[in-house]
Amino acid sequence: MSIYYYLSAFLFCLGLIGTILKKDLISMLLCIELMLGGVALLFILFSKSTGFIDSQLMVIFMMIISACEVAIGLSLIIALYRNKQTIYTDEIKIITE
Repeated sequence: MSIYYYLSAFLFCLGLIGTILKKDLISMLLCIELMLGGVALLFILFSKSTGFIDSQLMVIFMMIISACEVAIGLSLIIALYRNKQTIYTDEIKIITE
């Protein structure tokens, strides 16, 4: 088993732990991108080991989707900051009583 499989698992687990433990939204967004990077690396390794090009096309599609996700996520974070003056998840209460 290649070292890159362990690297992709490490990247995914690091992103998962960061998403769970971080409190601000920008760090959580970056950790989600780290998880996507680990999955993309695993798809590339799978494509190389089997010889199918479908996984590489899936990675290109994932990169396009992640770029759109970052643009939308950052715009939502900016709009939330303008309304609530914070980006920390503990201090944000979206639903008002």
